[in-house]
Order: sequence, then structure tokens, then C-alpha cells
Amino acid sequence: MKQDNITEEIVNFLKDRGWDNPSPGALAKSISIESSELLELFQWSDDSFMNLKENPEKLENLKDEIGDIIIYCIQITGLLGISYQDIVRTKLKKVKKKYPAKQMKNRDKKSIGGSDDLYLKIKKEERESKY
Repeated sequence: MKQDNITEEIVNFLKDRGWDNPSPGALAKSISIESSELLELFQWSDDSFMNLKENPEKLENLKDEIGDIIIYCIQITGLLGISYQDIVRTKLKKVKKKYPAKQMKNRDKKSIGGSDDLYLKIKKEERESKY
């Protein structure tokens, strides 16, 4: 795979510091830890996008945590020599098939946060099919 500029930049950054040989498990743990730090920003609030845009300090903290997560994800793909763009496109195709736009857009929203019976039914069927 020919690496894109950002992947190449991240891999070079890591090589320059001798950080280019972690285990995949260590990177997965780091992603989870950084995701928890992102979630911590919302521990006592449920800000809207508008509220976040109007709070420069919180927005900067949010950007830092998202940056950490993205860098670790791209680090994994870069060290494996796989394209994160291809991964995203493949995943979007799967999700489009699993949750057809027309069906999802016209569903009955029944609980807080927009979750609904149809979405939960599909998720349950998927989990049951794995076991």
C-alpha cells in the first residue's frame, strides 16, 4: 500500500522517536484509554454541537482527545501497511447494507437519544448470529 501523507507523517514521527514497534494490543489499549478520556469530557454534561462550538476550552480538549484516537488508529493501519481509507469505505458499505437509509430515516423513534425498536432489533439479530 502506498501511504497517504498523514499516514506517512505519523509513521515517520514514530520512527524518529523509536515508537514504531508497539504491540497491536498496546495500541488497542491506548485507543480505549483515549476514548475514555474523550468520554470523560461529557461525564457531567450532554453538550450539543452548538454548545461545544461556543466553548473554546472544551472544544480544544475535545480536539486533543480526538487527535489522540485518530493518530493511534492510523498508527495501527500504517504499521500494518493497510489503508484506513479502504477500511472506512468497506465499513460504510457494510453499514449501508445493514441499516438502509430509507428504512432508518422513516423508523419510529421511541426512546431518548433517537434509539428505536428497529435499530435495536437489527443489533440483537446481529449479536445472536455471531454466537
